[in-house]
Amino acid sequence: MKTEIGEIISGFQKNKISEERKQVLQPLIDYIREKRTHKEKIRLNFICTHNSRRSHLSQIWAQTMAHYFRIDNVECFSGGTEATAMFPKVAETLTKQGFEIIKLSENQNPVYAIKFDKDEMPVVGFSKKYDDPFNPESGFCAVMTCSSADQGCPFIAGADKRIPVRYEDPKMYDGHAEMDEKYLQKSLEIGQEMFYVFSKVAE
Repeated sequence: MKTEIGEIISGFQKNKISEERKQVLQPLIDYIREKRTHKEKIRLNFICTHNSRRSHLSQIWAQTMAHYFRIDNVECFSGGTEATAMFPKVAETLTKQGFEIIKLSENQNPVYAIKFDKDEMPVVGFSKKYDDPFNPESGFCAVMTCSSADQGCPFIAGADKRIPVRYEDPKMYDGHAEMDEKYLQKSLEIGQEMFYVFSKVAE
């Protein structure tokens, strides 16, 4: 694990999740536990409207926490109800937090390799629809990270479970003085909750 990320995780250990959020996260914990008990692949597809901010942060932090807690057979993906691009501030925020970001293409929807550990495969980040061929077709949990995708996409083909874990969109701060701070806070909020999820699975 990269040193800066390890230091952030040390901070997660001291923070607490509210009882309300624990209830929101419990179905995801139960899903992962059940798959692990049966020694099945744990595929998590984090879905938001544009697959540009919250879904990527969730995918990356979930994969990082699965590695940290040594939960095997976890594969994390992300998608949207439409494809746009991973918002550049997400990559910038993760870089500040210690992730190594490698930009693999320069088109309107760049592909990024995001590394949390020098010896582990990177998370591949780019904007895509939730049913893009890059993502699993079946046997996955659809984790809905925003209310508009959750409400506007009532059926996710191939998902064996659908769980809402909604986050407020940091997009509302784009162009404002507090933009950098709010993106860092959102990343930490999501990281903290993924830490809680996988810590409970590891018990």
